[in-house]
Amino acid sequence: MNDNEIPAVEPVEDKLVDEVVERLMNRADASGAALLGEGGLLTEVTRAVLERALDVEMTGHLGYEKHDPAGRGSGNSRNGTSLKTVLTDAGAVTLAVPRDRDGSFEPQLVPKHARRLAGFNEQVLSLYARGMSVRDIRSHLANMYGVEVSPDLISKVTDAVTDELDAWQNRPLDTVWPIIYIDALWVKIRSGSVSSRPVYLAVGVDMDGCKDVLGLWAGDEGEGATTWMTVLSELRNRGVEDVCIVACDGLKGLPDAVTATWPKATVQTCVIHLIRASLRFASKQHHAKLVTELKAIYTAPTEQAAEQALADFAAGELGQRYPAIVRTW
Repeated sequence: MNDNEIPAVEPVEDKLVDEVVERLMNRADASGAALLGEGGLLTEVTRAVLERALDVEMTGHLGYEKHDPAGRGSGNSRNGTSLKTVLTDAGAVTLAVPRDRDGSFEPQLVPKHARRLAGFNEQVLSLYARGMSVRDIRSHLANMYGVEVSPDLISKVTDAVTDELDAWQNRPLDTVWPIIYIDALWVKIRSGSVSSRPVYLAVGVDMDGCKDVLGLWAGDEGEGATTWMTVLSELRNRGVEDVCIVACDGLKGLPDAVTATWPKATVQTCVIHLIRASLRFASKQHHAKLVTELKAIYTAPTEQAAEQALADFAAGELGQRYPAIVRTW
């Protein structure tokens, strides 16, 4: 292995990473939230981690913090940044790489002339897959840097990266959001042993029509309205004063938690969950026909047309056979 390569994670972690990627991609497909590309969640987290780590490397190289008077007369100092695009497994990431006056700074995480960081995004996902404990982050950053880096530098980078991720999780939000989607992902997380735990996800659509991941919160046990109340309260405390539409599933108590947080919000129950609830009342041999007939209701162009489609369904063969479905809708 040469100095520019980043070691791959252990096989046991590959399974966790693959599962996290699959679930995040499924959620991105369902809600339209971008994971990759410019402005994508993974791209932005990768950029933040790399730039924060490079800043810490520069501090270690110069021997003093940014704006520290101790650097006066030291013979070398920071000299701004230069843009550099590197290829990761998730695509191109443009970085602001710090420079020093005498050109002696040699970054180790993003070496000079290196244009590809194979395995870096897998390492970043591993931080999330393993619950992002300080010990795990230190272990992964040690793999990224290699054995030649001092434990002190790895510790400083670990602290900086943790601060960066905490800042993202707690960043202030816009006052008004037209739409917020909320749901829980089930992810296998290693904490002593591997277990499935809910990760609460909130994706918002801002006033310009752009989607933004507002936050992710790892839960301990099953999905519950009490935890959602805590999540929604945190969003309100971060600046979200009003939401026009909150799209969610039919979890017991969840609509009440939404209206308690934003009294004027319209709660839009997820259509997929409504269809699943409807199919539980019917024989499997009728599922395909039911899905087709129910689609006419939720794809109707107007409210009046939807009411007429529901009336037609109720009067039809399947509506007469399964009145519980009619009551559900």
